[in-house]
Amino acid sequence: MLLEVRDLHVEFRTRDGAAKAVNGVSYAVDAGETLAVLGESGSGKSVTAQAVMGILDSPPGRITGGEVLFQGRDLLTLKEEERRKIRGAEMAMIFQDALSALNPVLTVGEQLAEMFIVHRGMSRGDARAKAVELMERVRIPGAAQRVRDYPHQFSGGMRQRIMIAMALALEPALIIADEPTTALDVTVQAQVMDLLAELQREYRMGLILITHDLGVVADVADRIAVMYAGRIVESAPVHDIYKAPAHPYTRGLLESIPRVDQKGRELYAIQGLPPNLMNIPPGCAFHPRCPMAQDVCRTDTPPLYEVADGGSGGGVGGGGGSGRASACHFWRECLDDRS
Repeated sequence: MLLEVRDLHVEFRTRDGAAKAVNGVSYAVDAGETLAVLGESGSGKSVTAQAVMGILDSPPGRITGGEVLFQGRDLLTLKEEERRKIRGAEMAMIFQDALSALNPVLTVGEQLAEMFIVHRGMSRGDARAKAVELMERVRIPGAAQRVRDYPHQFSGGMRQRIMIAMALALEPALIIADEPTTALDVTVQAQVMDLLAELQREYRMGLILITHDLGVVADVADRIAVMYAGRIVESAPVHDIYKAPAHPYTRGLLESIPRVDQKGRELYAIQGLPPNLMNIPPGCAFHPRCPMAQDVCRTDTPPLYEVADGGSGGGVGGGGGSGRASACHFWRECLDDRS
């Protein structure tokens, strides 16, 4: 297994108390596999990724438990110098706001070349040649000339391609893409996602795709992990999620997607707001917004049940592996109500 996150806990210390941003997250991704992590803003998707990458703002962020195993090594036990050697070279991250992630006072060529100078010890001339090669690889027209341009001289879609080029520079085994299509129009979104999928197949990288948009991942993900209030509430192969969600929150996200066959009908919206992470409701955190909630949901926190049509549904640890899992006491009823 390329990456295994086991029972990860992250909290942010504030004057008002501790905000529990990640509460026992477990997932796994292998070489050549794409895992999509979905959820509303504040669900813990990006914080989990930052903890994996070792770029969590600390303070106030603090990892309070768990393991992050990358190629068998627990990254949380490594010294910062060792983590720094892994970042970029073995695992890389594509950030959601390319304009703020790129340095505005350096040309894109200088920023791409720096990866090869620092990690590979190349001369500036050779590093610049590699930068041009990378820009051509992500299909930036006139790369040999545009390598001297600054980030503000590129469109949003082209800046995102530069971020992809930076992540690919050292051919890492794992890439984490955090909302890579945010603020891009639909056509450019599709181009960026197609490019990521193509490059992943070519390099056989593991890919973690973080997004709130179920439509973005339909054609590229192998598995989906749905997060809510810092927990994974459902994990399944992508086609199973779309065909028959086993958690009311996942079903609500799917029903919130506009559909061409429902023209003129009011768009569904999940009622209420995500919980305050300093005061997460007891039991199932989703129960105040859930149309299926019953008394047990308000008192007993559901484990991740193994999901199988007609199965017994025993609890499972993290929902990784090849099967399905749902953190809902009534996952069977959710499946039965899929019509």
